[in-house]
Order: sequence, then structure tokens, then C-alpha cells
Amino acid sequence: MSHPFSIIARRTVLTGSMACGALALFAKGAFADALEKTPALTEGPFYPDKLPLDTDNDLIIVNDSLTPAVGDVTHLAGKIMDSTGAPIRNAVIEIWQVDNNGAYLHSQTNNADKRDKNFQGYGRFLTGSDGAYYFRTIKPVAYPGRTPHIHVKVKKGREELITTQIFINGAPGNANDGVLRGVRDPLARELVIVDFTPLKDSKAGELAAKFNIVVGVTPVDDHGAKK
Repeated sequence: MSHPFSIIARRTVLTGSMACGALALFAKGAFADALEKTPALTEGPFYPDKLPLDTDNDLIIVNDSLTPAVGDVTHLAGKIMDSTGAPIRNAVIEIWQVDNNGAYLHSQTNNADKRDKNFQGYGRFLTGSDGAYYFRTIKPVAYPGRTPHIHVKVKKGREELITTQIFINGAPGNANDGVLRGVRDPLARELVIVDFTPLKDSKAGELAAKFNIVVGVTPVDDHGAKK
């Protein structure tokens, strides 16, 4: 998926209300923002209440374990940028999600007894000058009452830039998910729905997913300089 530069990578035709919505957006002076901002979504109740000792960007392997987590290995990557397309460096992106059994890394998860101890459940990554990030995780599965999703939070120093969620394109539960349905604008909803596609040349059936994050204006320091 090639958003946000091309919001409709897999949906090339806009009709009816979607077209009207786009016209209305531009009529309100949206040319000031070259890129559509990623919708902010709820953090939910299962941000880890105790972070694991291993908090790197590889959620498949915990510390020096030789046993990988169960699930469809997914390479999640993208860039964090402001609304002009400028990359945001030194931003910390965190992700957390259920394991292949639908259990969170949280003391109140409904099925803690089934949690995959080989799945890290949480990871973070510090962006460089290009604003890029990368995680190796698993394709999310459904949690009771929710369609499959990955939670995302981006911070810059002490400032929280955005909290949102990633959804799988074509997941049957999307249509009834309360959080996703809460994004009323169809164009904005597209920005959090991601294609999970077979990784080229992977013999193990691994997947790739691309999720760019637009957080608005680049944060500045006390002297007015971009961070």
C-alpha cells in the first residue's frame, strides 16, 4: 500500500459520497496540508502494564531464545513524517498486539493462560534522519469483540504525537469493528487499513506490510528549530 502519498493505491476510483468528501476537503483549504494526517485512534486498555525486558523491534524472538513466536511472520515498515512529507527523526514508535492465541502482554488479558511466551507482544524503534521504522512481528489475529489490529504510538521526547491502530485490508471483522467504524471519513479510514502481502522470494510464507504515519506539523524545540 502506497499511502499517504497515494491514498487510493488499491482503490483507484472514488464515487458518490467519497468523491464529494474529497471535494469538500479541498474546498476547506486543505491544500495547506500536502498529506492527509493519519487518524488518531484509542489506545485501548491493553498497553502493557509491565514492559518486557526485551523491547526491541523484533517481536518474533524474545531475548536470546531459539524458539520463535507462532504466527504469520510479518515485516512491518514505513515512515513517520509531517504533513509536508518531511521525515521526523528521533521519534520513538511503539507497537503492541495480541499473540497468535489472541492474548495481550497484559495482566488483564482474557486468556493469559494461553499466551505465547515466545512472542514479545511489544516493541519500539527510534527513527533516523529518514523517518523510517521497521518491525518484525506477526500478522494480527482477532481479539474477542475486535477485528485484527496492531496498536501504534509515536512519541518525540516528552511529546506524544499520535496513537492509532493498523487494520488488515479485507479482514471480515472490519465492517463491525467499533473503533474502525468510528473513523467516519472513508478517505481517512483508508489510511489505517493496510495490505498484508506475501514477501517477495520468501520461502517461509512471510508477509510485508507498509504503514506510513503522518502526524501533522514537525515538532520544534524551544528555539523554534525542527527537531
